[in-house]
Amino acid sequence: MLNPNLDSIQLEKDEYERYARHIILPEVGLEGQKRLKAASVLCIGTGGLGSPLLLYLAAAGIGRIGIVDFDVVDHSNLQRQVIHGTSWVGKPKIESAKHRILEINPRAQVDLYNVRLSSENALDIFRPYDVVIDGTDNFPTRYLTNDACVLLDKPNVYGSIFRFEGQATVFNYEGGPNYRDLYPEPPPPGMVPSCAEGGVLGVLPGIIGVIQATEAIKIILGSNTTLSGRLLLYNALEMSFRTLKLRPNPERPVIEKLIDYEQFCGIPQAQADAEREKATLDEMTVTELKALLDSDAEDYVLIDVRNPNEYEIAQIPGAVLIPLPDIEQGPGVEKVKEVLNGHRLIAHCKMGRRSATALGILKQHGIEGTNVIGGITAWSREVDSSVPEY
Repeated sequence: MLNPNLDSIQLEKDEYERYARHIILPEVGLEGQKRLKAASVLCIGTGGLGSPLLLYLAAAGIGRIGIVDFDVVDHSNLQRQVIHGTSWVGKPKIESAKHRILEINPRAQVDLYNVRLSSENALDIFRPYDVVIDGTDNFPTRYLTNDACVLLDKPNVYGSIFRFEGQATVFNYEGGPNYRDLYPEPPPPGMVPSCAEGGVLGVLPGIIGVIQATEAIKIILGSNTTLSGRLLLYNALEMSFRTLKLRPNPERPVIEKLIDYEQFCGIPQAQADAEREKATLDEMTVTELKALLDSDAEDYVLIDVRNPNEYEIAQIPGAVLIPLPDIEQGPGVEKVKEVLNGHRLIAHCKMGRRSATALGILKQHGIEGTNVIGGITAWSREVDSSVPEY
C-alpha cells in the first residue's frame, strides 16, 4: 500500500522546480517526492482541520486527494476554514476545496464525495486510498472512520479542536493504537459542546490541521517518527505542547464490522429524550414574543441563558441574563426565583436547546416556563435583522 512501484512515477520538468526544496532534503529526496506523487490521501471533512491540511497536501505534491463532505460554505466558516472564500458562500465545500487545490497543484487528481459518510458507504470510499485523515467534528463519524480504517488496515491521522485546545495523533499504524484505545466509549450526547456552542480560536485548527498534514506526509515517506503511540496536546493560550503515551488495549473488543454509530453514541435516545422533554414544555415563536413585548404586558420575565460573552454580541430587549451553567450549578435557580417574583417565565438562548435544558432543570424546582423556539437566531432572522447572528 505505502510501498509503490516508483519505476512508473516520473516528475515533469516543472515539478523538479516546484518541489526543489523537498528534493534537496536527504529525508525526502527524489524517491520521496515520487512517493508523494504516487500516494493517495482521503480527507474526511473540509472544515477547520480539513482546510489547512488539504492546502498543504496539495502543495506537497500528493498525487490523488479525496474529499468527503456534504456541507456548503457559510459566512461563519470563514474565520478558520481558510480553503474557502467569500465568493463560495452557499456553494458546496468540496467544490470550493477542489478549486483551491487545483490552483495550488494543477496536476493533482481530486476526487469528490458529496455524501454523508455512513456504514453503508465508508468502506467503498476508503478502500482506494493509502492514508485517511479525520477532519470531523462529531463522535459518530470519528468512530466510523476509526473502525473502517481498522477493517481496511489504513492509517488514520486524527485531530480534534475545541476553544483554545487541540490534539493530534496517528491511529492504526504499524500495530499502534486506534481511536477506541483513547476513547473506548463515547461521551453522553451533549456533554461535549460543539464549536458552534463553545467557540474556537480561528488559528487553532490551522495548527492542528498542519500537524495532521505533516503526519500524513511522514507516513507516505516511510518515516519512523510519526505520532503513532503518542497523543499530542496543544494549548494555544499557554502556547504549550505535551505528549502522552498511547498503547493498544489488549482487552479492546475486536472490530469485525461497521455498526450504527448514531445508536452507539446514544444520539437517537438523546433525541427521543429531548423530544419528550420538549413535548412537556410550553413554547412560543419569536413573533409571538415580539407581540408580547409590544403589548406592554408586565406579567412575565424573559431570561437569557446564554454565556455573558454571547449576551454582549446580541440581546433581545428586556432579557435578564442568567447563564445555563449558573442554573445547572444551583445559584442560577435562586436568581430565577428572585427575578420571577410570581410572574410568568420565558427563556431563550441562541437556538432554543440550552433554554429548553434550563427550563427542564427549573421544572424540577417547581418553576414552569415557556421556551422561545429558535432563540435569538430566529429573532434576528424573523423579527429584527439588525441583531447580529453569530
